Amino acid sequence: MKIYHLFLVLIVLVSCKEEKQQVPTTLKTGTYQAVLKVNDSVDLPFVFEVLSKNKLHIFNAEEVIEVDEVTYRNDSVFIKPPVFDSYIAVAITDEGLEGVYIKEDLKRTVPFKAILGSTKRFEAANKATTDMSGIWETTFSPDSEDDRYIAKGIFKQIDNKITGTFRTTTGDYRYLEGVMDGSQLKLSTFDGAHAFLFTATVTDSTMQGMFYSGNHFKEPFIAKRNEAFELPDANDLTFLKEGYDKVSFSFPDKNGKMVSMEDERFKNKVVLVQIMGTWCPNCLDESKYLANYYKNNKDNGLEIVGLAFEYTKTEDKAFANIQRLKSRLNIQYPVLLAQFGTASKVSAQEKLPMLNHILSYPTTIFIDKTGAVRKIHTGFNGPATGEKYTEFTTEFEGFVNGLLVE
Repeated sequence: MKIYHLFLVLIVLVSCKEEKQQVPTTLKTGTYQAVLKVNDSVDLPFVFEVLSKNKLHIFNAEEVIEVDEVTYRNDSVFIKPPVFDSYIAVAITDEGLEGVYIKEDLKRTVPFKAILGSTKRFEAANKATTDMSGIWETTFSPDSEDDRYIAKGIFKQIDNKITGTFRTTTGDYRYLEGVMDGSQLKLSTFDGAHAFLFTATVTDSTMQGMFYSGNHFKEPFIAKRNEAFELPDANDLTFLKEGYDKVSFSFPDKNGKMVSMEDERFKNKVVLVQIMGTWCPNCLDESKYLANYYKNNKDNGLEIVGLAFEYTKTEDKAFANIQRLKSRLNIQYPVLLAQFGTASKVSAQEKLPMLNHILSYPTTIFIDKTGAVRKIHTGFNGPATGEKYTEFTTEFEGFVNGLLVE
């Protein structure tokens, strides 16, 4: 399949070589509207700005993602977003760029096109018929007992423009941005790992729509206004099974050395165990936060250890992704390879049998100086959740600082 993907890219790129006129050999600076082709009738747009031939910014509401891995080979341009194991391969055209968005390990490709000079994410031809600012009690896959899950929509609307996110029990959908075109909601985000699109028909009190993840997955959702709606407490979802009183593990670091909770570095320390993956946007948000907190508190009796569950197919590639994440975020705590070849939560739970289940990447285990588990937090409320992120950081720092002085 990998050969197939590379062949597909070459076909796309070589086909653009027919020269009606001379096209640039490097990216032209300026703002582009990018479009990922979800299917024949549905497009997923986002906006980015090329600052120089080797640097660009991707925009999602308040988020600005700096991309500085842009390489050129023959007539092709390869744009690799930071941290995540995916890339965009394009040819430069008269209008802008054309090619594919690729996630090799998952064998996924999505047609990609970008138009230079187009600065709008979505067009809104009609005045908004409702203001959807506020809280929405949301259910995804409402007609499926197996796939149904709940979420809390948090949105702000100014004229036609919408920003906000959906929070779930396992994390959030990060920075969503879009428009209300009459009664039609359109929201999207692209962060390098995930490409999400939400469309819906909205009234003053209800919402009915469809969620698309790239071109490989879609599911319906419904929502109703409910300013009092709250999700279950993220501290109550994962816990130690009966018969267990501690967390134990033994996984390799990048040098092949096995690291476990019994090691000297963890004794008489407060330890946070981060169950995560380098492919996971919510884990990226948490890792940024933990990296900074660890830097400021590592001399106060704190240790953090990441357990990476990677879907990439080889051990070497998994460790390369871990090292890339650590380097990008300046993570000074160890990140061990717990699993590669799959990110299955069922398989992950088998590696940590003392837990009742693993519902989410990330999941964070708080361990006091005696080795006792004091709390397990499922998911992560990232900065896109606004006030909830502020609440989380306040609660986190109060709790961990309390453990450190015990």
